[in-house]
Amino acid sequence: MTSVLTDYDVHLLAEGTHLEAYRRMGAHPAERDGEPGVEFAVWAPNARAVSVIGDFNGWNHEATPLEVRPGAGTWEGFVAHLRQGDRYKFSVLPADGDRRSEKSDPYAFYAELRPQTASVIWDLDGYEWGDETWMHERGQRNGYDAPMSIYEVHLGSWARSPEESNRWLTYREMGPRLARYAREMGYTHVELLPVAEHALDESWGYLTSSYFAPTARFGTPQDFMFFVDCLHQEGIGVIMDWVPAHFPKDAHGLGVFDGTHLYEHADPRLGEHPDWGTYVFNYGRREVSNFLLANALFWLDCYHVDGLRVDAVASMLYRDYSRRAGEWVPNEYGGRENVEAITLLRRLNEAVYERFPDAMTFAEESTAWPMVSRPTSAGGLGFGYKWNMGWMHDTLRFWQRDPVYRGYDLGDLTFGLLYAFTENFVLPFSHDEVVHLKGSMIQKMPGDDWQKFANLRTLYGFMYAHPGKQLLFMGDDFGQWSEWNALTSLDWHLLQHPPHQGLQRWVRALNTLYRAHPALWQQDFVSEGFEWISASDHENAVIAFVRKGLDPSDCVLVVCNLTPVPREGYRLGVPLPGQWVVEGNSDEARFGGSGYASPPQYESVPEPSHGRAQCVDLTLPPLSTLILAPSASGLAAQSQPTP
Repeated sequence: MTSVLTDYDVHLLAEGTHLEAYRRMGAHPAERDGEPGVEFAVWAPNARAVSVIGDFNGWNHEATPLEVRPGAGTWEGFVAHLRQGDRYKFSVLPADGDRRSEKSDPYAFYAELRPQTASVIWDLDGYEWGDETWMHERGQRNGYDAPMSIYEVHLGSWARSPEESNRWLTYREMGPRLARYAREMGYTHVELLPVAEHALDESWGYLTSSYFAPTARFGTPQDFMFFVDCLHQEGIGVIMDWVPAHFPKDAHGLGVFDGTHLYEHADPRLGEHPDWGTYVFNYGRREVSNFLLANALFWLDCYHVDGLRVDAVASMLYRDYSRRAGEWVPNEYGGRENVEAITLLRRLNEAVYERFPDAMTFAEESTAWPMVSRPTSAGGLGFGYKWNMGWMHDTLRFWQRDPVYRGYDLGDLTFGLLYAFTENFVLPFSHDEVVHLKGSMIQKMPGDDWQKFANLRTLYGFMYAHPGKQLLFMGDDFGQWSEWNALTSLDWHLLQHPPHQGLQRWVRALNTLYRAHPALWQQDFVSEGFEWISASDHENAVIAFVRKGLDPSDCVLVVCNLTPVPREGYRLGVPLPGQWVVEGNSDEARFGGSGYASPPQYESVPEPSHGRAQCVDLTLPPLSTLILAPSASGLAAQSQPTP
């Protein structure tokens, strides 16, 4: 036969350990006997026949057959004179019928733009990266004791070209613009909603149809490399959403690939997701887990991506997730845990951190599953970080209340500190919170327009000072009124108006202040980095706490006045004597605040308060967050950035 894979390749695939399978499976330009062409390899063990079809043979199902490797289930072959850009699919004849299906290549590096579904022959070589400095330093940038302020972005709606029929921007257009915006705003990382090819715009990328292909909506694979390179050269990390929890039932996709349920379970109680109408991967099949593991590493390897945010982890962990009694099958021990998915997730994290120790993994996990971000050697799942969904829900519930009642509900804000150090948490205000009639972040806030902006500034001040890394979705940082719409651009025109300008300036100031103070990020995941000053002033609805760095003198005092009533002479104990300088005040006029007369600095006095020997008497503006440090940092006002 015309072999493409080696015996060792076949062994590793069957074992589920071929973590660079993308270098062998799929379609790869090659040369045989002096003739240029393409080598093909596809796994379809239950097929009676497999051929390559495309423009080159008039989509003739019989013209270009592949040969099966006995006992391996792979179909392989070399086709001469194919070139980069040629379209192709696999024609698969199932074992129990005569009707062929046309399947996209599971390992294709490039795919046609919807509604077309063919794979496209593409060579990933040839791009010259310019991010050597970033790649050398990113271990320090991605560390647990480093600042991390994440800007979550959907590439199809961050910005568009209204003068050209609202078309998408290309990767090469977006790269410089997004990198500049993120840098000027002070973000450390950008997180992209799924970039892998998907047929349905409205799915936001979460219905992945081609796992190894960056979407053709915005350009070629090399164009996406350019995009990542731009961000890296501006000192911005790139995190990608990755979707191993389910895949769509499109006829050209992975479902029923060789006429049997190959990638998914045959039993719909295991193999179909009731919420999304999609298939669930058969994680216990070695070739399937190999496919997913190789795909995760592929993005880190070939595209220099810095981290993977794994979507819908909770749906993977539980066999009864979103299922009623009788709609799920217990595991071999009689429990609800998905043992095969747990094994896959642990292997994923072990493989990522072994091969790319300076990269990161994030779990979107919404339950109380223990030790999500703890090492597998200690019984954990091995993720680097976990999204803190409980904190997000409690905090938004609190902030949506009328301020007059907030004093009774401070527990919503303080409860998160009871478990804040059990995981390595990211605090997410993500895309999921500004869709499906939940309202935009500014819409969620109570009161008139002034109070809405004041509330949101106060909330962001609280968030940036809270233990954990931060994530804001695009548009949240300037107060977009409308819910996010994936089919149109953000409402950048709102930045013509002072309240939106002020909110954006405040987020930029927070990012600047945050990065300047190690106390705000150096000890995010240990209790030594946090101390309550006042957590139970129900009458005034004021909370105050201290964040501490490794240096005992490095600390920051954070005070949130959660009502529109200013407080004069508000006494708080402080950990250090001397002068305390206000480095962040969300009520400043330049941020759209009232500009309430609040001193820029305070001198502590040796009088006991809140269990401390020194105290300060503060003036708290209405609906405000104050951030004070023992000495001036010299942070200057910044002009607003533009997209």
